[in-house]
Amino acid sequence: MNATATALRGVGLGGVSAGTLTQVGYLARRSITRTVRQPILIIPSLVFPLFLLAVNSSGLDAATLLPGFPTNSYLTFALGLTFMQGALFATMGAGQSIAGDIQHGFFNRLQLTPLRGPALIGGQLAGVTLQGLIQGVAYLIIALAFGAHLEAGIAGVPVLFALSALVGVAFGSLGLAIGLRTGNGEAVQGVFPLMFVLLFLSSGALPRHLIEADWFQTVATINPVSYLIEGFRSLFVSGWDGEALGLAFGVALAVLAFGMWAATTALRGRMERT
Repeated sequence: MNATATALRGVGLGGVSAGTLTQVGYLARRSITRTVRQPILIIPSLVFPLFLLAVNSSGLDAATLLPGFPTNSYLTFALGLTFMQGALFATMGAGQSIAGDIQHGFFNRLQLTPLRGPALIGGQLAGVTLQGLIQGVAYLIIALAFGAHLEAGIAGVPVLFALSALVGVAFGSLGLAIGLRTGNGEAVQGVFPLMFVLLFLSSGALPRHLIEADWFQTVATINPVSYLIEGFRSLFVSGWDGEALGLAFGVALAVLAFGMWAATTALRGRMERT
């Protein structure tokens, strides 16, 4: 931590773009190194979604017999929910990381450097990007090994990973905003259950047109998480569904834009207070 702060002090203020990129590089390297050195940040986001995938695919397999169900493999269908669960872990990981920096005084040391706000936010999210890619690779390999299908084929793999990384960074920016606003890791953990409420009030378990309860179908249709899940799912179930993918990338970009605005606002307030 001290080495990073010391290096940032040496970054000149001349050339705003070059200076910002250099700062992002230092903080991104630190964020990625911290992610790799702390398996506790990665293992739960791998094990828990895969555990739920195993439980759901075995317990809800009979749902594939419903008229209009899009595939005969519930394992394949449920993978969209698995990728989305992994992205929600990014919220907690990014928030706890920045909250830890605040609590341990590293954030205060950074304020003694010519650090720019966008560099701090971009650097912190580098670890989240790596986490999203690791999760995506693990989910895909394990799911295919157990008989899931990727209808989009090999060409769909980079699209799947790109969506996984984008959704992870989008929700990671929300976690970053919460961590900067509260400066408390426990507060970030307290938000995590609320994220899972959005997950379960979505089309993760059933296609929206097969949800019989009108109120549930309405909530799932309004819930933006449904469109992220359906974007992931389309690559596995239907192949290339331009509408589903367009909505998924659009929602992810909207969440990212809001998260970056919230994180920037929270960072400005944090720096004014300290």
